[in-house]
Amino acid sequence: MLRRWVLFGGLLTAAAAAAVAGCNNAQPPAEKAAAVPGGEPKPGTGSKDEDHGHKPGAHGGILVSLGRDSYHAEAVFEKGRTVRLYMLGKEETRVQEVDAQDLAAFVTPDGSTEAVPVTFKPEPQAGDGKGKTSLFLATLPADLAGKTVQVTINNINVGGERFRIAFGNEAAAHAGAEMPAKKASDEERDLFLTPGGKYTAADIQANGNTVPTVKYRGIRPAHDDNPKAGQKVCPISKTLANPKFTWVVGGKTYEFCCIPCIEEFVAKAKEKPDEVLDPSTYIKK
Repeated sequence: MLRRWVLFGGLLTAAAAAAVAGCNNAQPPAEKAAAVPGGEPKPGTGSKDEDHGHKPGAHGGILVSLGRDSYHAEAVFEKGRTVRLYMLGKEETRVQEVDAQDLAAFVTPDGSTEAVPVTFKPEPQAGDGKGKTSLFLATLPADLAGKTVQVTINNINVGGERFRIAFGNEAAAHAGAEMPAKKASDEERDLFLTPGGKYTAADIQANGNTVPTVKYRGIRPAHDDNPKAGQKVCPISKTLANPKFTWVVGGKTYEFCCIPCIEEFVAKAKEKPDEVLDPSTYIKK
């Protein structure tokens, strides 16, 4: 059974050396990495514009907005296994100091459903104050070197607020080459292409007899944890639902913030069908 949050966040997807998907459309999960294990931080990137997360940064990475463009971050995948995360202000040219803190992150390789934990460590730059940092560094596990991955950070404290952010390196991994067709894993096929509980054969047909990672390939989530009253929310993360991520369950169409949340919801529909409510209940009060 699939378990992870590859939330804010939503996305997770990008250009240059990294793709950052802020959570304003998302993300997520680490959320369980789609709901990757974690608490309930403020899902991170701006939802103002999904393409905002594809804008190149000054360091050759990709920018993502936190909250409603209150802050920004730039993720850079270096050759080898090092990942840099630069903290920036509302104006992307401004360096943003934050409290020095270890950031628990979850890395999910393309085609896998298992999130690997890593830690981003503070690496103060020149001019950063005592106990502050504007840069974080992480080293990917050796077996993930050179692979296409998604990274989700469940909880980062900036200016007294907590955010969740997600980003990936697929654009860099496929730069200059035609992207191969995405193939579903055996675990994905088992979850999405076999009925059970409230998830029926008719649902499978309505969803195109495919899996979300194939159907929504190339669409990057951007989680927004501040939905307005009356707006649809993701049944799993409770962040703003994205109409680009829909799935039919029990003959009804649900909207989600990202692919990992679809996985979590379908698993729930099959294992704990009584916990699956009508789509009309997933509305911000």
